[in-house]
This record gives sequence, structure tokens and C-alpha cells, in this order.
Amino acid sequence: MRGLLIGLALVLLALQWPLWLGEGSWRDVRDLREQVAQQQAANAELEQRNQALEAEVRDLRGGTAAVEERARRDLGMIRGDEIFFFVVGEDEPARLQVEPLPGPAGETDPGPDAQVPEDAEPATDTLPPEDPFDG
Repeated sequence: MRGLLIGLALVLLALQWPLWLGEGSWRDVRDLREQVAQQQAANAELEQRNQALEAEVRDLRGGTAAVEERARRDLGMIRGDEIFFFVVGEDEPARLQVEPLPGPAGETDPGPDAQVPEDAEPATDTLPPEDPFDG
């Protein structure tokens, strides 16, 4: 009788082994459920992106307003009857980007006398009132 109980316990253990530790076990099912949840979240995100792209395509096919908006935003389009104003805000200071001259002129040092004195007057584009070249 004892041998029969041990035999039945071994058969039960052999049948339970794949359920708990083998391929397709509860651990594998849990991991697969996590992967499915992650994939569903990624699919939902991509679905929203696709809907936005479809709406943009409909707008671009439907009229010129969307094309004009995109050209203004991406290409800086300005119509002929418009005036362009570039406003620099306080949070976005204007930066002048200067590239050095190519060749030896860009490699020379202007020297200490190139400094502008603090009391110097600003340069203007107009001639002084009395023109020294008037004859």
C-alpha cells in the first residue's frame, strides 16, 4: 500500500511539474500577459499618432490653408502683401552668429588697439552737418 501511495505521489508530481516549472507554466503566462499589456500600450500610442497623421493628410488634401500654415511654419513663407516683424522676447535673447573669415585674415589677432573705448560715440550712417568735401 505504501508503494502505491509513493507511486501515485510521483505520478501527481510528474503531472504538476509542467504546470509550475515547465514550458507554459504560470510564470510564462504572467510574463506573456505583461508583454501583451506593453504591446497594447505601444499600439494605443501608435494609433493616436496614425489618427493625427490621417487628419493632417485630410487637411492637406482638402484645401490650401493647411499647406500655407505648414509653409509658414517650416519654410518661413511670407506673402507679398505682408510685412515681417521679428520680435525678440526677454526669455529669448538675440544672438549674432559670426563666422571667422577663411584664410589668413581669419587667423590674425586684431591686437590690443582694436578695443573700442567706453566714451566713443556710436557710428552713424549719415554724414556730419558740415561736409569737409564741399568745395
